[in-house]
Amino acid sequence: MTERSPVETRHVAEDEDGMRLDRWFRTHYAQVPHGRLEKLLRTGQVRVDGARAKANTRLEAGQSIRVPPLPDAPPPPGSPKPLSKADRAFLKSITLYEDDDLLILNKPSGIAVQGGTKTVQHIDRLLEGMGDRPETRPRLVHRLDRDTSGVLVVAKRRSVAAKLGRAFQTRSVRKIYWALVHGVPKPPQGKIDAALVKATTPDGDRVRKARPGEQDKAQSAVTHYAVIDRAAQQVALMSLKPV
Repeated sequence: MTERSPVETRHVAEDEDGMRLDRWFRTHYAQVPHGRLEKLLRTGQVRVDGARAKANTRLEAGQSIRVPPLPDAPPPPGSPKPLSKADRAFLKSITLYEDDDLLILNKPSGIAVQGGTKTVQHIDRLLEGMGDRPETRPRLVHRLDRDTSGVLVVAKRRSVAAKLGRAFQTRSVRKIYWALVHGVPKPPQGKIDAALVKATTPDGDRVRKARPGEQDKAQSAVTHYAVIDRAAQQVALMSLKPV
């Protein structure tokens, strides 16, 4: 590494309001070790609005940050590749809505949301290719199973991701699933209260009803259901609302 970058004055973006100074540095200057940053702070080479600061200083949007000469950043390992023409066309085809804050995708069945063993093509990889820097890439705020189709909400800013993440965590977001099932449930409305476990299969992870002896590692799941329509007594269209 060589000391080549000049002194810079950068400004805290609106999306970075409330971020710790050390995290801000990790985002923008990942090549700088934490120990080096601490030394720069102790010697006053890094300043916020002209004043000395600490690693845990909380930043406010619009503040100026003095950044001294730093080592040039090497190309980060595993940097996301730019999206191919086919990838961009696929993303466009599944985009339901987009603005400065949100990207709403119609995820089809058969594509994973996140990568894993032997999973090369997934939504998160496509999102990585949409931003040239970590702070500009869209962020997942919830998941859908690979074989589940449905609306996937993606945040385009860190602050939006934090708010949406809290909303999903506190279950203030209402989810409704539609399903075609064999047969017609009786009664046509009711509640499913079952313990579920995750099982690994040749086709990937699956969730199934817990068997006797698996209760200790199972998770409780309560879902309200209602039959919307039916075809004779063979098939039913249902709405399902997890609690």
